[in-house]
Amino acid sequence: MSGVRVEHLVTSGTFSLDGGTWDVDNNVWIVGDDREVLVIDAAHDADAIAAAVGDRTVLAVVCTHAHDDHVNAAPALADRTGAPILLHPDDRVLWDRTHPDRKPDGDLADGQVLTVAGTALTVLHTPGHAPGAVCLHAPDLGVVFTGDTLFQGGPGATGRSFSDFPTIVDSIRDKLLALPPRTVVRTGHGDSSTIGDEAPHLDEWIARGH
Repeated sequence: MSGVRVEHLVTSGTFSLDGGTWDVDNNVWIVGDDREVLVIDAAHDADAIAAAVGDRTVLAVVCTHAHDDHVNAAPALADRTGAPILLHPDDRVLWDRTHPDRKPDGDLADGQVLTVAGTALTVLHTPGHAPGAVCLHAPDLGVVFTGDTLFQGGPGATGRSFSDFPTIVDSIRDKLLALPPRTVVRTGHGDSSTIGDEAPHLDEWIARGH
């Protein structure tokens, strides 16, 4: 049996908020081994995610935040696998817009530790892109899953409802840039980066603002 690994799936669909709709490609991350996994951000296509998981046990469907493109397939995947959906409670205001008749099954909290196949992922509450946005740091894997909080090239968008630029900058500075520079940043959309590659640009982001 092989060890813990990070698997990557890209799914496509739309993101809607504030009266607009955009086509998007989302990164879905599957963390675990040959027996059990966590699914981070069940986006768009429950069938494709279930196929990637195969016959492994899904311990949880973890939501980095509740924008519809990151959670639209979560209930279908949870129903199919029996896994609980975990979300930070500050993002229920967004979740309820997409799934008014289906509550998440459990709350995420800053400092909480999720364990899969003996590997710990620590929840970091990183509001700004969304009030309940979280990142997941897996030090044993040298990886942080940042959702839409930090991308290659800067912070996530803060131009829409329930977002705030100074808040996301504080979250990135205090929670993410404190991680080891070699930590790989696995994002919600697009290419990966490292903490070391992004850290030098903080002042530039602040000056640019949003």
